[in-house]
Order: sequence, then C-alpha cells, then structure tokens
Amino acid sequence: MAQHQLDGFDYMEDDYDVADLDDDIDEVFCSREAGDSDSEDEYERDVRLTDTSSAQARRGKDIQGIPWERLNITREKYRQTRLEQYKNYENILQSGEGSEKESKQTEKNGKYYEFWHNARSVRSTILHFQLRNLVWATSKHDVYLMSGFSVNHWSSLSSTVSEVLNVSGHVAPSEKHPGNLLEGFSQTQVSTLAVKDKLLVAGGFQGELICKYLDRPGVSFCTRTTYDDNAITNAVEIYNSPSGALTFMASNNDCGIREFDMERFQLTKNFRFPWPVNHTSLSPDGKLLVVVGDNPDGMLVDSQSGKEVMSLTGHLDFSFASAWHPNGLTFATGNQDKTCRVWDMRNLSKSVAVLRGNLGAIRSIRFTSDGQFLAMAEPADFVHIFDTKNNYDKEQEIDFFGEVSGVSFSPDTESLFIGVWDRTYGSLLQYNRIRSRCYLDSFY
Repeated sequence: MAQHQLDGFDYMEDDYDVADLDDDIDEVFCSREAGDSDSEDEYERDVRLTDTSSAQARRGKDIQGIPWERLNITREKYRQTRLEQYKNYENILQSGEGSEKESKQTEKNGKYYEFWHNARSVRSTILHFQLRNLVWATSKHDVYLMSGFSVNHWSSLSSTVSEVLNVSGHVAPSEKHPGNLLEGFSQTQVSTLAVKDKLLVAGGFQGELICKYLDRPGVSFCTRTTYDDNAITNAVEIYNSPSGALTFMASNNDCGIREFDMERFQLTKNFRFPWPVNHTSLSPDGKLLVVVGDNPDGMLVDSQSGKEVMSLTGHLDFSFASAWHPNGLTFATGNQDKTCRVWDMRNLSKSVAVLRGNLGAIRSIRFTSDGQFLAMAEPADFVHIFDTKNNYDKEQEIDFFGEVSGVSFSPDTESLFIGVWDRTYGSLLQYNRIRSRCYLDSFY
C-alpha cells in the first residue's frame, strides 16, 4: 500500500483527494443569501447532530439528516455528480476501466437489510485512505470503532458511546509476558483494528500492536512487528487456531505476516512474501491463507509452512480485502480495479464471479456467519450486499454519502453496521436483517 507521512489526524490527501460532503454541499447551497444570518442559523440547526430512526426515515427524513429540501440540488442530482467526479485511487492506471467488461451484471432490487438507525454522535475516523477495517460488531448491540485517538464502544441499546482505549498519550502493558514491550508506545496512529471474543487488537503506522482484553483493566500486550521504515500494520484478523487457542495474524507493509498466540502471548509464525501484504484471511478449517497485497495476483498459502499453494490471477490492481465463506469452499478478494472476485476452491483457474462497484476500490469484504450474504464496501457512498445462495445474481445497494471507515455484520447476522467518515455527517449506520414473517398470516 502507499506510504505516506501523517500530520496529526489530517486525512491523507497527498495522492487522493477526499471530497468532504459538507464542502460540496456548501458549494451548491445557493438558497442562503449572502449575509442572511437568519437563513444561516436555520441551516446550522438543520445539520445539528441529530440521529435518524427508521420511523423518521419512513416518513421521509434523509437517513443522514442532510436537509435536501433546503438545497438547490436534489439528492438524485448530487448522486450523479458524485458518480461523475469521484476519483478512484489506482496504483495501476486504468485498472478500473479494464475490469469493466468482465464484471457480472446483477439485479439491484435485492432487499435483505433495512435501515434502522443513524447515530451521528458516533464519530468514525480514518487515518489511511486505503485501510478501511475500523468498525467491528461483537453483537447486534455492540460496536467498536476508531474515533481520533480513541477506540470507542457504541451500545445501540443505551445509545451511548464509551471510550475503551485511548492512544493519544503513553500506552504500556499492565501485564508481564515474554516479548511484551514494557515501555509501550506514545501517540500511536492506529491504521487498523480487530475485535473478537473479548480481544481487541489495534495496529499502528510504525508496526505497533496493542492488545487489550475487554474484560480486563489496562492493556495486556504490546509489541512492534518490525522496525523497518515501511512498517504500517495494514490488517489484523483474530481467530481460533485448530487447537482452540485465541490467535491473531497481522499483515504488514514490510512484506510479512505474523501470527501471535494470545494465550501464551507469543509470536508463533512469521512468513515473508515478495510484496507488501495488505490483508490475509484464514480458511474455516485453519489450513489455508488468502494473502493479497501490492500485486495484482493474490496467493493461496499453506497456513503452516507459508508456502504458496496457488496463485490467484484476474485482478488488475492491488488488493486490500479478503474473506472466506463459512463453508470453506469459496472466498472473496477486493481490489482497486473496482471489483470483488469470488473464488471456488474446486477450480481456482479463474474466479466464479466478478462483482463491480460504482465509485472505486473494494476496500472491505464481509460474509455473514451463516454464509447467506456477502457485503463489499467501496471507499465511499456504497455498500453492496449480495445473496450468495442465488449465484450473486441479485444485490442490495446501500446508498449514502461519505467515506466508509468499515463495515461489520453482527455475529448473529441480524445487524449490519457501516462507519461513515465526514466532518459534518460522519456517523454509524445500522441496518437490520429482514426476516420472513409469513407465519403471521395464519393469525388473520
């Protein structure tokens, strides 16, 4: 992935121009006359931090609270403008155009998850434009996400935000374990995050790894994967090893992936690859790894030896996302060529489906735990949900405005959470699964 220098929490715009939604709206908001203070005050009241419920949305309120009725542009017209003007970042020029002819034509009338709530008090942030795994749901009521220097917990039951970890100052482990970096870190710039089974792991721009158990005070473990200049932690995946031990794997820009056993707090594996690794996913049986990074071709790798089993050929740019279907037979990869490719273990000579986005790179991919749905997130404005049991022919397109910080299904598949980064309209969107209620007909 691209290497940039950070200045505090300024969003990275060196090679990638992130259009802030409020700036765009100000440019087209012409119903306010210059110097009309009453009109400006009214506009400010319209965009205050107010949540949107499903009931309000059904009555016509915009799910993000954008006051379209006060703008001289419709939502539809602004959507068309975004589609025409949004700049997709590419490492290989014209990769997005090159992938178009192979992409699958899908029906966009699927309806699998319905809007439930938009929490504008939840401020989701991003530090690197290519890394969008900063939102994790541990239940349909509990979500963890990055907000500046804080990892925050959002409870949809109580509608409250609480800080779980603050890395703005000095963070040091409170437990003693072999390999624990007791001096800790200061002002860690968190590039990626993972939360599962009460374990939270935050990865940093200098190879930092901070591990905290949610049911224990303090931080349990700190380590640095590498002192290489190109050390960014691009992704973290938490899983249970075949022996049942809680384990996580870190993918780094120094071309390495490292596995840590969190029962013994020890590094157990360290594999090297020819290019920076942006994401890895472990198969459900623990035998294979999907490895993607700064190369159009990905790899299927033996999880014990780190040796390549098969090359994954088809993408036209660098990949930043991967995920396994729970059946262990299929998996998906997301790329800057604007596509998500679905692969079948029984025939890896080519992907079985090429699913295309609207605006840009596919930077985050998630399957539901029951395998029914696949969600793929673009860098901004769109999250697509595909029905896996119908050959990915039909999709639901969730349409909003703002950069995507991450997507996460709840473990029970009942909720989908989307982090939206924007200075004014940044929030956490919640969608709930639509269940068939045909059985109710018997009562009438």
